[in-house]
Amino acid sequence: MRMAELIIAKRNERALKAMGAKEFGKLHYRWMVIMHVLFLLSFLLEALYKGARLSRWWSLFLPMFLIVQVLRIWTIFSLGTFWNTKILVLPNVPVVVKGPYRFLRHPNYLVVTLEIILIPLLFQAYGTAVVFSILNAYTLSIRISLEEKTLMSMTNYGHAFQKRPRFFPFFPAR
Repeated sequence: MRMAELIIAKRNERALKAMGAKEFGKLHYRWMVIMHVLFLLSFLLEALYKGARLSRWWSLFLPMFLIVQVLRIWTIFSLGTFWNTKILVLPNVPVVVKGPYRFLRHPNYLVVTLEIILIPLLFQAYGTAVVFSILNAYTLSIRISLEEKTLMSMTNYGHAFQKRPRFFPFFPAR
């Protein structure tokens, strides 16, 4: 699935840049990619070290993981050409407010956050779940701040998402 996402992201990046999109956050993007690669390596090593056995809670974690994948697909399809792993903004183009974006400002970041917790928990890789949840929270604090500031200055983001929460529909917006 990650490979398909990268192909989609690259295709969308070319299309958006051809339409005049500007890229932001190149420096932190590198670190985010490195963190994700290290997450996968850490998960594999820890899970293999522990015998790659499913958690006794797998029957809870697996359905949650599958629901998260549905949210991922819904998010990607809702954004269409605008979906990307990078911060690419088309000036003065209205933001997408359909699909999960009717309820949340950042459903894709919610997906990544839940995956970083659920994948290791499925195979008892608790160290990976804790360490990379912390690293992901730090990374997202930088990324979301930059992304929102950029979108507010270049699009109708501030108005469109003023009352929507960042991650969870039942928490009020800040």
